[in-house]
Amino acid sequence: MSMKGLDVSEFQGEVDWERVKAAGYQFAMLRAGYGFSTVDKQFKRNASECNRIGLPIGAYWFCYAINPQTAVQEADGCISTISGYRLDYPVCYDIEHASVAYAAGEGVTMTATLAKNLVQSFCNRIEAKGYYAMFYTNKNFLDTYLGSSLPSRYAFWYARYNDSFDGTNCGIWQYSSQGNVPGISGNVDLDEGFIDYAPVIKSAGLNHLSGDSPAPSPSPAPEYITYVIQPGDTLSEIAQRYGTTVSTLTSLNGISDPNKIYAGNTLKVPESEGGSAQYYTIRPGDTLSGIAQKFGTTVNALVSLNGIPDPDKIYAGNTIRIR
Repeated sequence: MSMKGLDVSEFQGEVDWERVKAAGYQFAMLRAGYGFSTVDKQFKRNASECNRIGLPIGAYWFCYAINPQTAVQEADGCISTISGYRLDYPVCYDIEHASVAYAAGEGVTMTATLAKNLVQSFCNRIEAKGYYAMFYTNKNFLDTYLGSSLPSRYAFWYARYNDSFDGTNCGIWQYSSQGNVPGISGNVDLDEGFIDYAPVIKSAGLNHLSGDSPAPSPSPAPEYITYVIQPGDTLSEIAQRYGTTVSTLTSLNGISDPNKIYAGNTLKVPESEGGSAQYYTIRPGDTLSGIAQKFGTTVNALVSLNGIPDPDKIYAGNTIRIR
């Protein structure tokens, strides 16, 4: 039995996921981002809403890698973005001809060997972090660069716009880019799933699906935390807020011009050197007042400590400092 699905990115704007689910869609693949750490502007909202209504989701990350090392960095950016959300479907690497064009602009010629290495490097990293890996491409790219071996090694999401399926070995078939779905403005990609990945992933113990786990307690600061840049932020203000320096942030994040940062992008911020700082990763459904009550602090203290402009707007997956 096939599954009725779709995939979206920020280009679909704000989706009414309750209407999508009511229309009979059984899963969604959400673009999490692209490159090293650029997060899709709608991912956090899309993932939170789908988690809230119980619509199974997977995530995909677009390839702008030019060597295996940068593919691993993209995998790390993807993992940082999706952590904190429930993913019942795979984590997917989207590689296609736009990836080739980007590499060419960086002076790198895409070959079949390089393309395979990029997919393997990303997917192996995803697997090493406990997630179910997948890759996405279209028929032309598959035939030109990847061949038939990779779909036997990793889950495969296959794009070919046609009325009838051609029998290619894949778990998901993207068959149209012209879908009309209640709750979504404009056209949207439509997919048919041949594998119900949710029970497969759960039974394998992947994607960090632990069922009814107790609420986490604050943990010692990690090596670095992830910060989502807010409108009006400057690198110097972020550095001051977290007790670090502008030069440290530029070095850690590969920023060439410290005066150019963009709202919605993520930053790696090093842990406090004092050793006493505690952090919490926001979960879907959390409120700032609930977090404050859980850890014996106040909303005002959290707002001040984290520079939160609106205490009613916090986002699952972000990490905040508790004390």
